[in-house]
Amino acid sequence: MEADLRYPIGKFKKTEGVSDAQRTALIAAIAEAPAKLRAAATGLTEEQLDTPYRPGGWTVRQVVHHVPDSHMNSLVRFKLALTENEPTIKPYDEARWAELADAKGPIEPSLLLLENLHERWLVLLKSLKAADWQRTFRHPERGTMTLEETLQLYAWHGRHHVAHITSLRERNGWR
Repeated sequence: MEADLRYPIGKFKKTEGVSDAQRTALIAAIAEAPAKLRAAATGLTEEQLDTPYRPGGWTVRQVVHHVPDSHMNSLVRFKLALTENEPTIKPYDEARWAELADAKGPIEPSLLLLENLHERWLVLLKSLKAADWQRTFRHPERGTMTLEETLQLYAWHGRHHVAHITSLRERNGWR
């Protein structure tokens, strides 16, 4: 059976009742994401950056730009959930964002943005109390989401997109 190139680490699976140790590991995964994304993209040529990670998929360049776009939205969602009573968030069309001019430019600004964004996000994540993880926001397409679920999703999200790049590098023998 051929691997599904869309989900090199598997599809996202939510865990109910995350323990403190699991939460710490999830926060660590978010902390590691910028360095892992940078390492995955380092040394690639312009041609390699413009190679789709799978047939019909985004290019490596678009993936690198997508991660901070997505994580920026997540940080805002965390802040809204922490300061409002179950706010309805605004989703965004990530496929259309990936076609904008800034998703086709150099990757260094997005790598730096992700590093700095995560530095801020980690301060917030590490400050949360047990009850805060059960705060919610309403996603118009996914329904009500807790911050605990959102933490899990974004820990997976970073690994998921890094694996798109590292698995492409491996398949193509790019060192």
